Amino acid sequence: MSQATMNFSRVRHGLAPWARIAGLAVCALLTLGPVVWTVSTSLRAPAEAFDLPPRIIPTDPSAEAYRGVFDQLDVWLLALNSTLVTALIAVGQMITAGLAGYAFARLEFRFKKPLFALVLATMMVPLQVTVVPVFLVLKSMSLTDTLLGLIVPAFPTAFGTFLMRQYFLGMPKDLGEAAMLDGAGPWRTFRSVYAPLAAPGLAIVGVLAFNYHWNEFFRPLILETSSQNYTLPLGLVSLQGNLGTGSVSVVLAGVVLSMIPAVAVFVVGQRPLREGITSAGVNR
Repeated sequence: MSQATMNFSRVRHGLAPWARIAGLAVCALLTLGPVVWTVSTSLRAPAEAFDLPPRIIPTDPSAEAYRGVFDQLDVWLLALNSTLVTALIAVGQMITAGLAGYAFARLEFRFKKPLFALVLATMMVPLQVTVVPVFLVLKSMSLTDTLLGLIVPAFPTAFGTFLMRQYFLGMPKDLGEAAMLDGAGPWRTFRSVYAPLAAPGLAIVGVLAFNYHWNEFFRPLILETSSQNYTLPLGLVSLQGNLGTGSVSVVLAGVVLSMIPAVAVFVVGQRPLREGITSAGVNR
């Protein structure tokens, strides 16, 4: 190898870490930039919201916009509805995904592969296609315009089932066989052996379900008509009237308030989420 080639190789390897850092910095800026602008604008007076050039730090920070949100909306009721709906959906998806994933991974039954293929096929069907049949079924059961009508149909999760099936397939079969030799049935084997080991995978399902359904807008818009059953994203729509008066700070203050629980859940669940992904890779 020539001296020039060796020098070029050293320069390339020396620049590689800086290139990665620069790339990550650009991605972080593109991701966090709108969030920083949203928080900054929510702390400005309405007259400063459209300043050019825009200022990252408000000249006179004020929480007036947040008071405006609480004056115009029953934020506590909306947050309670969203918390109840989202938490129950997350728990329900963890249960259904764990049971279905274990069944497809470890149990033998007729039409197992076609049924699993059918479950995966539902991932390709848009929500807008199924919302009318779901609405008619809920209407026949008198569950429209209720929080229960939002919760129960969201329990089945094709993605969660696929994820947990792959997670259980990565676990040793010897554990289940040893439990069965000790007289444990399929349910006892799942509950006492596999379910505790699958806790990181279930945490992934729960965190992703919470963050998705906390921000869900379409289903509540179709299924809920009474304001007392509105979730937070649906209730925030009433703030759009402030855009006509130039009070964009009030609208963005509502957006910031709606982001706080999702961010908190992600921060708390980041460790089990990371451990679940890592352990799944190791098991495979």
